[in-house]
Amino acid sequence: MEDPRKIIAAAPMSTTQWLIVAVMVGLNALDGFDVLSISFASPGIAKAWGIDRGALGLVLSMELIGMAAGSLLLGGIADRIGRRRTILFCLIAMAAGMFGAATAHDVVTLSIWRVLTGTGIGGMLAATNAAVAEAANDRRRNLAVILMAAGYPVGTIVGGLISKVLLGAFDWRAVFVFGGCATLAFIPIVLVAAPESIAFLMHQRGADMLARINRTLARFGHAALSAVPEAEPRLRKAGPAELFAGDYLHRTIALTIAYLAHIMTFYFILKWIPKIVVDMGYPPPLAAGVLVWASVGGAAGSLLLGFMTLRFRLYALTLVAMIASAILVTMFGRQMGGLGWLSLTAGIAGFATNAGVVGLYALIAKSFPTRLRAGATGFVIGIGRGGSALAPALAGGLFQIGYGLPLVATLMAGGSLIAAATLFAARRALADQ
Repeated sequence: MEDPRKIIAAAPMSTTQWLIVAVMVGLNALDGFDVLSISFASPGIAKAWGIDRGALGLVLSMELIGMAAGSLLLGGIADRIGRRRTILFCLIAMAAGMFGAATAHDVVTLSIWRVLTGTGIGGMLAATNAAVAEAANDRRRNLAVILMAAGYPVGTIVGGLISKVLLGAFDWRAVFVFGGCATLAFIPIVLVAAPESIAFLMHQRGADMLARINRTLARFGHAALSAVPEAEPRLRKAGPAELFAGDYLHRTIALTIAYLAHIMTFYFILKWIPKIVVDMGYPPPLAAGVLVWASVGGAAGSLLLGFMTLRFRLYALTLVAMIASAILVTMFGRQMGGLGWLSLTAGIAGFATNAGVVGLYALIAKSFPTRLRAGATGFVIGIGRGGSALAPALAGGLFQIGYGLPLVATLMAGGSLIAAATLFAARRALADQ
């Protein structure tokens, strides 16, 4: 009696498996655009409504609060109802939030819609991380998860280029309308190209489990099975509580602290670049262009890290990325030239910060089994994103009281340094990854 999970783990990746990875890359790209849409629109919002940096920082934080709630609530749900159903629900929530934001008339209504968008994004991240890890074989799992995470900066690149065109022809609301339409377009793509993961079906043990597993195996190019192994014995501490039991305790705590600290640095760069550039005297379309360069750097950092995992340990690569992030974000704050220098430093800072984020996603996927994978991802991202909601507001407050960009950037770069120290302290729990 063969275990279909072992068949997938040992066999070469099929075209269908790579297609699933590609769909998840697209979904994460969508997340990237939806999250950054407020950054693309923020200069126009500030001008139209006459709000200062402090109020704008609060608006920039709103979808991060939603992402925290979505990750914590929907990550665990994805371990119960499935990755595919959770993704579809999140797409609907994200589309509603984007279209709603286009109708907002003040800070309060915009904040409400951004929380809804963030809720969908948070659940999506937890579900896609698990779905990619379970669609890939053992040899390509790290690469597949990192490619999925690399979709995020790709989404900001494409979104930035499109936003630049939209902002040149329309006002800031057009950015959200486009995002809502793109989100809706992914629903049929998921329905057609992304079957439920076999690992989840084995864990769920539904009445039609074998038939669904065989349909997916056929799409992967494998023969049908007449039976599958019996379910593993249920653990006494099942569900979220298991994340804090036994060997998982140190991993959960270390990854959560590292993600929380590093993501604050990451969101300082992504959320504040457009406003910083506009305040230097450049028009909003050019500010969006600088953010695109940060995203180009982020995509390059993700891809390089992904391919390097085929030769080097994931843990070591992620640790190095964190240290580089702290150094390069500090460099970003020391502006010494015009728009070209801004673009260059934003690009290299994006390279390191995004490499650190995708490394953490892959570490999470490798550190937890199927029954906990989406829940663990949701918990780590939820706590991290919830705390990171302070990052744009904190930076806004520092700017508001008169701190200059060099000092603010140095302080915000400290998040990556804390993350590196945390990973190093937890090397016994994580260094084998």
